[in-house]
Formats: sequence, C-alpha cells, structure tokens
Amino acid sequence: MSSCCTPDGSCSTGAREATAAIAVADSTTTVYAVTGMTCGHCQTAVTTSVSALDGVISVDVDVAGGLVTVTTGGEPDDASIAAAIDDAGYELTGRA
Repeated sequence: MSSCCTPDGSCSTGAREATAAIAVADSTTTVYAVTGMTCGHCQTAVTTSVSALDGVISVDVDVAGGLVTVTTGGEPDDASIAAAIDDAGYELTGRA
C-alpha cells in the first residue's frame, strides 16, 4: 500500500476533492471501510479510481472516518470496488 502523505499526515500534493453526484431511481448505496487514507489526495485517488468503474454513479470519501460511500445503478460489484481501491493504494476492509 502506498501513500502520498507525509509522516505527519499532511498531503504532499495539495490535490483537490473530486465528486460526482447523479441521482438514479434504481440505485444502490453501499458504504465500505477503507484503511490508509489521510488527506485530500487520498480522497481524490479513491474517488477517481472507483468512479471509473462501470455502473458507479457517485463516490463520496470520508477520509477522517475511513469510509467510502458508493452509489451504483443496481447491486455493487464488491470485488471490482475493492480492486479499484487497491489500485489507488488503499485497502477495502469490508462493508461498513
């Protein structure tokens, strides 16, 4: 697992938050517990990676709480979401 953050927990990149919000009637919202996130860059990395998955409508990352809320058009593919979070450098530890 990699991190862009400095040892004191601050972000070394200064990246800004990215989110997408689209409402869909047949959507499913699932909250996942994720470890390793400490800053805005972490939030952006996870949001970008998970948002790229087919069927994902929106992603909300709560860095302080270690939570990632994913809204999908139907049932989420937990394995794909876990892989996307892993690719971003973090670890999905399960549904919250």
